[in-house]
Amino acid sequence: MRHQTSLLLTATAFLAAATPVLAASPADQGPRGPIYAGAVAPMNKTIETRLMPQMAVLLDKLLAEKRDMTLDGVKVFEADDKFLPGKIGIGLAYLIVDTPRTDPKFAQYLAAYRQIADLTVDDTNDTWGIYYYCQALWMLKEAGLLDQAVSPETLAKLKTKLDWRRFVRTDDLTLINLPNNYYGVAFSVARLRYRLGWEDASASEALLGRTLDHYRKYSGEYGFADETDGEGRFDRYSVLLIGEISHRLIEAGMPATPEVRQWLRRSVDLMLPRLNLRGEGFEYGRSIGTYGETAFLEVLTAAAKLDVLTPGEKTMAYAFSARVAARYMDFWFDPKMGSVNMWEHGRRTDSYRGKHRILGENLSLGRQYIYTSAIWDELGFKDKAPDPGYAAWLNTLPKRTVTWFARGKNDRLVVTLRDATGGKGGRVIGLPIINGGESQHMHTPYYPIPFSPGMLQGVADAVFPQLLPRITLADGAQLAPLAYAAHVKIAEQGARTTVTYDQDQLDRLGQKAPVADHRFSVKTTYVLEPGRIRRTDVFTPKAGVPVKAVDLAFASFSGQAVTKGGATTFGTGDVTGFKVEGLSCSTKVLADDKAYGAPTGAMTSLTNCTGSAAEGKPITVSWTLIYK
Repeated sequence: MRHQTSLLLTATAFLAAATPVLAASPADQGPRGPIYAGAVAPMNKTIETRLMPQMAVLLDKLLAEKRDMTLDGVKVFEADDKFLPGKIGIGLAYLIVDTPRTDPKFAQYLAAYRQIADLTVDDTNDTWGIYYYCQALWMLKEAGLLDQAVSPETLAKLKTKLDWRRFVRTDDLTLINLPNNYYGVAFSVARLRYRLGWEDASASEALLGRTLDHYRKYSGEYGFADETDGEGRFDRYSVLLIGEISHRLIEAGMPATPEVRQWLRRSVDLMLPRLNLRGEGFEYGRSIGTYGETAFLEVLTAAAKLDVLTPGEKTMAYAFSARVAARYMDFWFDPKMGSVNMWEHGRRTDSYRGKHRILGENLSLGRQYIYTSAIWDELGFKDKAPDPGYAAWLNTLPKRTVTWFARGKNDRLVVTLRDATGGKGGRVIGLPIINGGESQHMHTPYYPIPFSPGMLQGVADAVFPQLLPRITLADGAQLAPLAYAAHVKIAEQGARTTVTYDQDQLDRLGQKAPVADHRFSVKTTYVLEPGRIRRTDVFTPKAGVPVKAVDLAFASFSGQAVTKGGATTFGTGDVTGFKVEGLSCSTKVLADDKAYGAPTGAMTSLTNCTGSAAEGKPITVSWTLIYK
């Protein structure tokens, strides 16, 4: 892959290119980042003049410091990043392939690649790292540089180590303690090994079949991948996975079946009503923030490449993709850190994406932008300014969509609302009811509560009762209405949307997987209308169940709070009022408290509400949230 702009810019030119060109001043961005209401740079220009030079600086630093490399205080080779060798391999491969062979540094980079490959060949490199490294070796082979870039001894070691069999059982092709999205990784590794001449095509064909069979089995009639084996967790990966599979088919030069294209279209249908002027992506589930945005980017780019989009949709998907790329450099990249920032200045992400992975995250995110931009270039959008009619087109999108993931014993779905109350470009509000299976059910980003970027967000890995009543029984058990939603109904009346569902049991907290507790049942009602959201829970106990306390919290980006009884008003921020019936509340200021960091930044206030309940009597808790 060639890019017209060399990676090798002078330091002065790099600093000029890396300086964010914001659509609004930092003071105006708040927790959401800039609004791209007007002209936006062509996507490839953002990649070539801003992102790729930054990657080159990181890689030059790596080549100079090798195992001593430190990035924003992290010693990257001592940080237990199990994908790092592969991410370095792919990053350096881009550096070599994009450097003109007449450039004096070309030979230096080839020699450096050989050194780094020798240096890291015995390091831990798992799953995604294996895929990245195989892709890097294939890029070098295609460019006729593999023998120069990697020594015969190291290549022999890599042939043994870079193997899908390290995380897939060969007898039945099941994954070894990994979530389902890793089937696509295994297929990709096997296909790349075939293209590298390391094995025949049989394994990749079998793994592709297994990938699609598994997707088919656990996506059901609605076509979205369950993150578990049928336990009902549908998050970012449930929508992204078919995009990843599609990209791996594109990379392998293999056709996408009509079934794959149909699944991909369903992901597109979920995403299109969520497009916006800021380049924001998923607001719920794990691994969001900047990865919530690249999920949209990958799915929409694959859909454009495979002609799943109409011509008009393709034009608008590119306009959104250009905004996602601009947002990455304007909002997520921190020049002072010299890195993407998912961890500092109030930001928080999932622990498995902790700052120990700082170098790898820069390289893997950079790669996503590079290869999706290259596809848009191939489709005729190179150097093309995004359509100026994009903002007006957003206003034509449906104000309400309901996307079902599963129905039956438990219902799984997401309701998406577009509310013009939020001003420029409006506001997207998602109500996900997607919470089943182990490991995430108790974490706030998976709660069945409304989410909206910069207004209503969860905290990665956190378990406080964000907008969700929690009952503590006399025996110490804590119950919450999380994982057993059933009989979901959506009623539409003008701009008002009413969502009701019930749960015959609550989730007893404290275990990795949901534990059904039949001592309480609950009926939940949401009423959502422009500028206002109301939730009411009516809990019904079994006889003789003593309750110690009921509590609820609201961590928000609003400030200057005044609380009286159950009513809180805010003087700053998008949420202006929060009223709770059935509990008494108090509010405190959050001063960059790490326990309340959202993906985009620190929450500024915390409202805690508590109350008691009479034994054997129903408990009703209601809250109403007013926003502008």
